[in-house]
Amino acid sequence: MSAYVPPQHGAWAFLGLPVVLGLTVATWTPVVVAVAVAWIAAYPWSYAAFGLVRAKRPQRFRAPFVLWSAVLGVAGLLVLLARPWMVWVAAAYLVLFAVNLGFARRNDERAIANDAVFVVECAAMVVVVWATGAGSRGWAPPSPSDVPAHAWALAIVCGLVLLGSTLHVKSLIRERRDPRYARASRVYAVACVPASVALAVWW
Repeated sequence: MSAYVPPQHGAWAFLGLPVVLGLTVATWTPVVVAVAVAWIAAYPWSYAAFGLVRAKRPQRFRAPFVLWSAVLGVAGLLVLLARPWMVWVAAAYLVLFAVNLGFARRNDERAIANDAVFVVECAAMVVVVWATGAGSRGWAPPSPSDVPAHAWALAIVCGLVLLGSTLHVKSLIRERRDPRYARASRVYAVACVPASVALAVWW
């Protein structure tokens, strides 16, 4: 079953947080639900894709890859039919995914740089969710100037939380023997206090 459902439990929180935050400022529509489904399905799909690339027995990831490709494809098609401009968003995410795949090919997917790319992907999803609810059916996405300050603020909050979580977990588990991670985690946590105050004022 682990070939179908990734065992990294913390990653589900990374996926859920931007959707939940985005929904607080987005207009609730069926296409927003489709975006959420595609976003969540992209994770087990990418897990299966990485398994095909790096696993010692890649054949066990073929069926999960087909299953999640179908889920992602159907949800993604619904989104593109309703919001054609999402093709540009998908292209941007494919570029970022290619970076993740490059780390996976080197068996270095736990690198802090790779984690930072994933955090950017998650934080940007807050604005994507808002834009999906507010966007039109044309090929032009909403202008960044049209995005409300609350959506930008929540995207930044999402990025700060997830990056802090990444540093903290690394300092406790995989990098527990490297004191630099513990120091970085503490410094980052302290720095987030004034950043949080500034975000609250902006909000």
